[in-house]
Amino acid sequence: MSNPIEDVPIRDTMIRLGQLLKLANLVEDGVEAAELIKNGLVKVNGEIDDRRGRQLHNGDTVAVNGQTIRVVAPTAD
Repeated sequence: MSNPIEDVPIRDTMIRLGQLLKLANLVEDGVEAAELIKNGLVKVNGEIDDRRGRQLHNGDTVAVNGQTIRVVAPTAD
C-alpha cells in the first residue's frame, strides 16, 4: 500500500524546497534539509533535485523518506 500524499498549504504562490521541507516538518532545520537535498534523497515531481532553492508552485510534489507532500498555493483571483 502506498503512502497518501499530504497537502501542505503555503501563503504565497511559490516556496523554496528547503523552506517547504521545514514547513511540512519533514526536517528539523535548514541544515538537515540541505543535507538531504545534497545527498540526492529528495525528489521533486518524481525526479531527484539537488537545489535547495528550487522554486515550487501549486501542485508540485516532494518525496523524502517515504513521505510525499503536495504544494497547495492560493489561486490568483
